[in-house]
Amino acid sequence: SGRNLQELVEKKEAGIITTLIHKFDKAYVTKKYQDDSSDIFMLVDESHRTQFGTIAARMRQMFPRACYLGFTGTPLLKKEKNSFVKFGKLIEPHYSITQAVADGAVVPLLYEGRHVEMTQNKDAVDLWFERHTQGLSKEQQADLKRKYARAEMLNKAEQVIYMRAFDISEHFRAHWQGTGFKGQLVAPDKLSALKYNAYLDDIGMVSSEVVISSPDMREGHEEPDDEPTDEVVRFWKKMMKRYGSEAEYNKQLINQFKHGDEPEILIVVDKLLTGFDAPRNTVLYLCRTLTGHTLLQAIARVNRLHEGKEFGFIIDYASVLGELDKALTMYSALEGFDEADLVGTLTSITSEIDKLPGRYSDLWDLFKTVKHLQDEEAYEVLLADDELREEFYSRLFEFGKTLSIALSSEKFLSETDEKTLSRYKDDLRKFQSLKASVKLRYAEAIDYRDYEPKIKKLLDTHIQANEVIRLNEPVNIFDDASFMAVKEDRGVVYRTGKSSASKADAIAYATKKVISEKMGEDPAFYEKFSKLIQQVIEDFRAKRLSDLEYL
Repeated sequence: SGRNLQELVEKKEAGIITTLIHKFDKAYVTKKYQDDSSDIFMLVDESHRTQFGTIAARMRQMFPRACYLGFTGTPLLKKEKNSFVKFGKLIEPHYSITQAVADGAVVPLLYEGRHVEMTQNKDAVDLWFERHTQGLSKEQQADLKRKYARAEMLNKAEQVIYMRAFDISEHFRAHWQGTGFKGQLVAPDKLSALKYNAYLDDIGMVSSEVVISSPDMREGHEEPDDEPTDEVVRFWKKMMKRYGSEAEYNKQLINQFKHGDEPEILIVVDKLLTGFDAPRNTVLYLCRTLTGHTLLQAIARVNRLHEGKEFGFIIDYASVLGELDKALTMYSALEGFDEADLVGTLTSITSEIDKLPGRYSDLWDLFKTVKHLQDEEAYEVLLADDELREEFYSRLFEFGKTLSIALSSEKFLSETDEKTLSRYKDDLRKFQSLKASVKLRYAEAIDYRDYEPKIKKLLDTHIQANEVIRLNEPVNIFDDASFMAVKEDRGVVYRTGKSSASKADAIAYATKKVISEKMGEDPAFYEKFSKLIQQVIEDFRAKRLSDLEYL
């Protein structure tokens, strides 16, 4: 426990202590104990995670002069979250993933892009939208379109999930079933994860299980205001009844995946994408867009050594090739990392924190005419003015962003009393709630819960998934020449003088190429089933077939 950690440290009862990051919060708050020794070494594993919030800041408050050493394969390089700002310069010689592949410490990764051909019934979609949004303002209609006219909504469409599930089942069966190797599928959200599992079960060729967090925790492309669906809640209750606890549910399924014959595929959303070692895990089916260090962490799930395993495979249904190229380029740039590059970043974070009191005052200043601070109706009435409301949104955003940065700074936490910290956090929650209320009240936004089931049904009905196209042969992402050729063919990067065809054109070309090559082999096999049926109907009408032949 946190109290136990505090006692071990204070009484100097152990020379080496292994603990978890969240224990420091309770350990520090309990007694405000500090150890100023510079002879303490803090070895932080997976240091790209959990190091940019209040808990990590508590750790540094407890040990302000300790030497902090961060271990990670994917340091964060963003302005607000930067591993080098947090831990200092890179310790040389550092060990890159490219070097690990060359040394045989991990297996190379082969990338293969696959695409589900989709069509929509445009007239039906437009007619539905007109009818169901008649009572909404133009702003509300735009708000609805913004939320649902996005790629991740298509990734969740019923027929798209089914077509991918069928393709994954066939792919795994053809390449790995019976070999002892396993696969991992990354879904866009919890409900989609359950659908992939259900379809794989229905198809009946490949066994799968789902490992997700509890319904009240967000994962993947779930929105902050999304409520857990009935299906997710039912699934969770079933798992808790079967295994007794979340810890036991995770433990047993992971053990079965690592050491048993089943499940052959483990379906996840966010869980088990980092720090999860299962050497038999060989193929990663990406059905959700990932970026940056999260993407690199995810693909590393299938690069562990195992007897008979020559490669790990990335099967990409979510068009992450461009993101993969960016992430690999970004981390290879660490070879020429210069500590001087951090100076501006460090200064900007400090100056950002200094702005917090001013931004807090600016936000409250908008409501100086409200007489009673607890009068929520008065706040909402005041924000009836469009310009004032926009200014409120802007100031709230600036305050929220600055507070988030400040809460990750041990200096800020040390110098700010608990009462002020609580006031900042409580007021942020209060104003965020106010923003949600006035957006609904003044018809800028709508309550998505009223429309979510209807729009999902619309997409499930009118988005047709026809076939899966293989966009490229598996290519080693560490073979610069081969990987570059695929990136060029897919329109992700272009050499000087080469025309920049769009990603859509690249997909269309690959589709056309596959169809034209295969059609000559067997029209009945590669033609659409509906087209063949239609031909039979037309032939019957033309009296080319007798009644008996037709039946």
